[in-house]
Amino acid sequence: MTTTIGATEAEAVDLADPRLHGEGDPHPFWKWFRENDPVRWTVRPTGTEYWSVTSYTESAQILRDSTTFSSAQGMRLEGDPAAAAAASGKLLIVTDPPRHGKIRRIISSAFTPRTVRRLESNLRRTVSDMLDRAIEQGEHDFTRTAARLPVAVICDLLGVPPEDWDFMLDRTSVAFGSVEEDGAAGWDAIEAHAEILLYYSELVEKRRRDPQDDVISALVLGTVDDKPLTDEEIFLNCDGLISGGNETTRHAAVGGLLEFAADPGQWRRLRQEPELMGTAVDEILRWTTPGTHILRTATQDVELGGRQIEKGQRVVVWNPSANRDESVFQDADAFRIDRTPNRHLAFGIGGHYCLGSALATSELRVLFEELAKRVEAVEPAGTVRRVRSNHISGFEYAPVRLVPSHRESR
Repeated sequence: MTTTIGATEAEAVDLADPRLHGEGDPHPFWKWFRENDPVRWTVRPTGTEYWSVTSYTESAQILRDSTTFSSAQGMRLEGDPAAAAAASGKLLIVTDPPRHGKIRRIISSAFTPRTVRRLESNLRRTVSDMLDRAIEQGEHDFTRTAARLPVAVICDLLGVPPEDWDFMLDRTSVAFGSVEEDGAAGWDAIEAHAEILLYYSELVEKRRRDPQDDVISALVLGTVDDKPLTDEEIFLNCDGLISGGNETTRHAAVGGLLEFAADPGQWRRLRQEPELMGTAVDEILRWTTPGTHILRTATQDVELGGRQIEKGQRVVVWNPSANRDESVFQDADAFRIDRTPNRHLAFGIGGHYCLGSALATSELRVLFEELAKRVEAVEPAGTVRRVRSNHISGFEYAPVRLVPSHRESR
């Protein structure tokens, strides 16, 4: 059923209020803005000003044009401007071309055939082990199960040895899952981040002495304009990789599973038609869209959607709204595992297209392949709690029961 929102109600809503994303449903408001004011000048109660973009066409235009819409001044509303300035030109996600492409190529060089084979082998084994535990537990919090997969894969990619994966899982869960009501990191998160960075510093020194087929070795050996990356640049990009890889896969996996619990017919169809797995994963990504917004800063005056954007003004792309745009996605508010085409923006688009998109897609594909083989039904087992954040659309707690298929239960 479609919710009807009036103009007065919609205009009074602050789409960047974390409480709306953690407790309410912003989709009806996004729909109103798409239809009535898709490029809207927004002034938050805090005084923050920016252009709020909710339509697909204008969102894609912004994300494709890194010359006009810069990442160098930060990519999130609650980000610290001083921290963004310090990381600009060093951390991939807040670096503009041409340096962006040079750092990106260093990281991409780690995806050697041998590394890819190792990742694929370990991925299947990790999924199998974690589902064995989840099915045996019966009722459990699937956010904890889903958290293990991306951390294991990213750790493997970075070069963290398996005996340290549990440590990284614990520290990253705190570092990227602990936020205060205003979206800032809590003290526990800051402390966990410090421990992760200390771990990286020790691993970097090991890789300088003994390089391997992993991302940290590629960063240690890589050069930009004939200069090696500094330790700070290496640490920042390791942190960026584990943060991005953790958030997208974990929350998409939980959100996808919950949608199958809500729509058992779609789950039965996926089990009966495994050839739909590719389109199903794309639909899970569109439907969940873990990255809620992307911030850019205009480098020059430009017209966007009939509005005049001035140089220096901030522009926010609301990804979940773009991914529900009816002009691009037919029956956009329906979860359809056979949806095609599906040009979702869950991984962005253009030069900043998610570096780990293929890896995240593989993780989700293997996870849901194994779930479809082993699990006959997904049953809700309690009240779901969402993350209260305008940056991440995700879950703190998702109790479910995985009912094993007859083959698995014997």
